[in-house]
Amino acid sequence: MTIEPGEQVAGILPDRMIKKLFTSGEISAATEPVEGQIQPASLDLRLGKSAFRIRASFLPGPDLSVADKLARYQLHEIDLSQGAVLETGCVYLVPLQEQLNLPAGLSASANPKSSTGRLDIFTRVIVDRAREFDQIPAGYSGPLYLEISPRTFPIVVRPGSRLSQIRFRSGHPQLSDSELVALHEETPLVIGSEPHIAGGLAFSIDLEGTGEGAPIGYRGKPHSAVVDVDKPDAYEVLDFWEPIFPRGAAELILDPDQFYILVSREAVQVPPDYAAEMVPFDPLVGEFRVHYAGFFDPGFGHTKDDAGNLLGSRAVLEVRSHEVPFILEHGQTIGRLVYEPMLSRPEALYGVDMKSNYQGQGLKLSKHFRS
Repeated sequence: MTIEPGEQVAGILPDRMIKKLFTSGEISAATEPVEGQIQPASLDLRLGKSAFRIRASFLPGPDLSVADKLARYQLHEIDLSQGAVLETGCVYLVPLQEQLNLPAGLSASANPKSSTGRLDIFTRVIVDRAREFDQIPAGYSGPLYLEISPRTFPIVVRPGSRLSQIRFRSGHPQLSDSELVALHEETPLVIGSEPHIAGGLAFSIDLEGTGEGAPIGYRGKPHSAVVDVDKPDAYEVLDFWEPIFPRGAAELILDPDQFYILVSREAVQVPPDYAAEMVPFDPLVGEFRVHYAGFFDPGFGHTKDDAGNLLGSRAVLEVRSHEVPFILEHGQTIGRLVYEPMLSRPEALYGVDMKSNYQGQGLKLSKHFRS
């Protein structure tokens, strides 16, 4: 990979450069990328032909490959070619179709896709000789594997299903707090309120809602039917979710056995020359976690009204309590966004040049459920 004149030397690779990684062989796959797989600042990863039920999650460590550990911990192999059900409470490992041959200086990180997190599917990418999940070191050459553990709903998957995405970066481009303040002064990162910047852009929880009988969140119903991850707009909300309505004090007691979909109070935006990532857990803000990290592509929330004012989008949050019941109150800090510059502006922006399920969103379930 070469950095062209006028481009940053540290930053996130845009769609155009991800395409070049395929051309140069730094990303390879058995089949060509499909439409929509290359996002403005990330690449969707596709499941392979088989899944392995494993005894427990694992990391290979610095001296072993994933295949070495898999031979020890696998229980049985599942053919995905006709579609297969992955059960809740089980852990699976799936070889992915994409493989990497990264040059020195180019690293990557992975996250569940937005729809994956909103279905409470716990996923993590693992690579050979890894000491941590979802992190691919610079210069890595080898296969990719996805650990999958459905938590609330059993799911149907097949070869080509896309549950996770990968983002490539040159150098260490994360913006400092002072740089975030300067960026907000140039183009508002939070719409309609002052930003709270400390270790990233902090955001809080909305437990008042919009009124008029609208819910403030959803609680997943365990023991529901299966969800086919490749079928959008296919399921009735109430078959899988219990709406949560405001009542009395603007607070919510999180049960550690339950999964919640909530929404941020703030509307945020990601400028076209930047990408952002949600920090999944911060023990300083309480005994709960924003359950899944997430990538925010360039252009997220960067829509304008007829007067040219930025509208922003609210962040949908997948939340679990951490070990004990915990009371969330309206306006309580619940997470952070960290921003990174792009190496160059993407060819397509989220919500502007490409179909985006969650642009301009408020409280919204995954695309699998009917509005």
